[in-house]
Amino acid sequence: MSGTRPAPHPTAVSAPFWAGCARHELLLQRCADCTAAVFYPRSTCPSCGSARLDHVPSGGRGTLYSYTVARRATHRRLADRVPYVIAIVELAEGPRLTSTVVGTDPDAVRIGMPLVVDFEDHEGFTVPVFREAP
Repeated sequence: MSGTRPAPHPTAVSAPFWAGCARHELLLQRCADCTAAVFYPRSTCPSCGSARLDHVPSGGRGTLYSYTVARRATHRRLADRVPYVIAIVELAEGPRLTSTVVGTDPDAVRIGMPLVVDFEDHEGFTVPVFREAP
């Protein structure tokens, strides 16, 4: 797929997440002290304040927590995707992340629908997206 999305700008903290995406692996952080699953990538655990966060694979399953259908592009590089679903996905491990739902008619999307991660490869980067789970 060509570069039809804005590119991410990894930091030292988020680089392992983006490297996982490049391998088609969704990574979360897991706190070594309190075992909380953490997303978005950060330096300290939001539950206990520990700096002992390891990157671990997610099962990639979740449910649609909230969404909106973008009927006007939110970025010029997304204009050819309209309409598209901007989603907050609650992963089975607990954290929520913002992504998109692909492969489903935007008008058929519903809160609580089961989702599974997929990946879109672009020139120089890969992003996680979600599809309706079978």
